[in-house]
Amino acid sequence: MKEVRFFYVPGALQATELPPDEARHALRVLRLGVGDELYLTDGDGLFLRAEITGQSGHRCQYAVLETLPQRRAWKGHLHIAMAPTKMNERVEWMAEKATEIGVDEFSFVDCKFSERRQLKTERIERIVVAAVKQSRKAWMPQVNTMCPLEQFLRRPRSGGRYICHCYNPADIGAGSSREPLLSLLDDHQDATVLVGPEGDFSVEEVRLAESLGWQSVSLGTSRLRTETAALVAVHLMQLTHQLPEWPGNRAAEGGALY
Repeated sequence: MKEVRFFYVPGALQATELPPDEARHALRVLRLGVGDELYLTDGDGLFLRAEITGQSGHRCQYAVLETLPQRRAWKGHLHIAMAPTKMNERVEWMAEKATEIGVDEFSFVDCKFSERRQLKTERIERIVVAAVKQSRKAWMPQVNTMCPLEQFLRRPRSGGRYICHCYNPADIGAGSSREPLLSLLDDHQDATVLVGPEGDFSVEEVRLAESLGWQSVSLGTSRLRTETAALVAVHLMQLTHQLPEWPGNRAAEGGALY
């Protein structure tokens, strides 16, 4: 079976050399050399078929053989935000799997009951890059640094804004409601879904969100961990916003990704 080797190269059409990390992977791990073909994604909607034309030390040069513009696989901008879990591995797992499913933006918020007050996003960015290559995504999701919940809630953003929590509407106050997320998602709108920590948002945080125009939603009757809830939300956004497969979206025929 033919191996399909994907690499992430920002500005790949204008560049002629793999970034250091990608060059190291190509030359040291995969043992590629001059004349070998590879596929590049620029993270901005373009795949490229290329050939290695030179190598020296840790540097790897390439020439573009074919450009393969891609069409987005879903409508709108899909944004998942969550309060990070105590264990980094669970946040990283969520980021990897959400990227494979398809999402445009990750945000992380600090809430009253958060288990983690700080989060280093550099490793998450590396995991997202690896997931983009593994799942053949043409667009690189944006990974935002952690910020206070109130700051996140007050930022202007387009489309539907949804906050997931477990309170009954009566706990929040008059005029509150909590509908299933799937029933509210609209494929003609961008969507931002916010998931709280293991201890949920506080009542005051939910009230603040609703006062700023966020809609309270439910993810169903199952008891979910934070990272699972975030992944469920991403999947529901994909179900409602996904476009039919476009035959022009191709990179390589068959093969495993490395």
